[in-house]
Amino acid sequence: MSDNLAKLQVVLVTGLSGAGKNSLLRALEDLGFETVDNPPLDTLEALTSHAEQNLAIGVDARSRGFSAAAVLEALTKLRQNNGLDPTLVYTSANDDVLLRRYSETRRRHPLAQTGAIVEGIALERELTAPLAHAADWRLDTSTLPLPRLRNMVEQRFGANGLGLTVSLVSFSYAAGLPPEADLVFDARFLRNPHYDPNLRPLSGLNPEVGSFIEQDSDFAVYFYKVLNLIEFLLPRFVQEGKKYATICVGCTGGQHRSVYMVEKLYNPLAKAGWRINVTHREAAKFMPPTPGTDPSVKE
Repeated sequence: MSDNLAKLQVVLVTGLSGAGKNSLLRALEDLGFETVDNPPLDTLEALTSHAEQNLAIGVDARSRGFSAAAVLEALTKLRQNNGLDPTLVYTSANDDVLLRRYSETRRRHPLAQTGAIVEGIALERELTAPLAHAADWRLDTSTLPLPRLRNMVEQRFGANGLGLTVSLVSFSYAAGLPPEADLVFDARFLRNPHYDPNLRPLSGLNPEVGSFIEQDSDFAVYFYKVLNLIEFLLPRFVQEGKKYATICVGCTGGQHRSVYMVEKLYNPLAKAGWRINVTHREAAKFMPPTPGTDPSVKE
C-alpha cells in the first residue's frame, strides 16, 4: 500500500459535451487536484512530469488532436509510469437530457457544425464510444443532482489513498442498474413489505420493515451468503490495487428490501474496519429531505 500512497493521481475526465465534465473537474479541484481543461493531447506527458500535486485533466472533442485512439495511447503511456496512478472517467447522459441542457444554456455543441445539436450529440457519442468502453469509471449524470455528483467524486477520489473505500448502494430495478456497480445483488425474491398497507409508506430504515423482511425463511441464508462473499472479495480487491468497490443491492422500488439489506451489511463490514459509504439511491422518493442536505447519502 505504501507504493500506492506515493503515486500521483492523474484523472483524465472525458465524455459527452454537456454531461457534467466541468462539474466533475471543479469537484476534483475542491479536493486539492490541480485541474487543466482541454490541453493539446501531446502535452499530457509534459503536464504530468511537472505536476507537484494530484492532477485532473479534461479532454474532449474540443482538444487539439482529439481522437479516442489518441486519448487511449496517452493513457497507456501514463500507466507505464510507475510514479503515476491514472484513472479514466467518462461522463454521459441521455440524449433528451443533453438536448435540454443545451437548450437551457443556449450554447453551441462543439460538433454541431450545421447547428443541429442532435447530430453533434450522435457524432460525439460515436467518436467517444471506445473511451466509454475503456473507462475506469462511467458516470451517467442524466438524473444526478450536483450535490450527489460531488459526493460521489469525494467518495472516489477523496480518500487520499488510505485503503479501500466501499460504497453500499440500494437501488430500484425499475430505475435501472447503477452504472458504477462492481457487484449487484437482487433482493426482489424476498418477502415484500409493499403489500402490507401499514408498511408500504415506510422504508427499510424502519425496524418494523426489517422485522417483516427477516420473517422470510430464506432471508438469513441469503444475507450471510452475500456477506461471506463480500468479506471474501474485499481483501482480494485490495491485493489487486483497487481503491474503491461499489456493492449494490436492488429491489423493485428501492424502498424496503434493498435498503434494509444495505443497512444490515453496513454494521459487520464497518466493524471489520472497512471504510464504508452508504447511499440509498431512491431515498428522495420516500424520505423527507432535510434542508441543506442530501437525504440519499450516509457517511
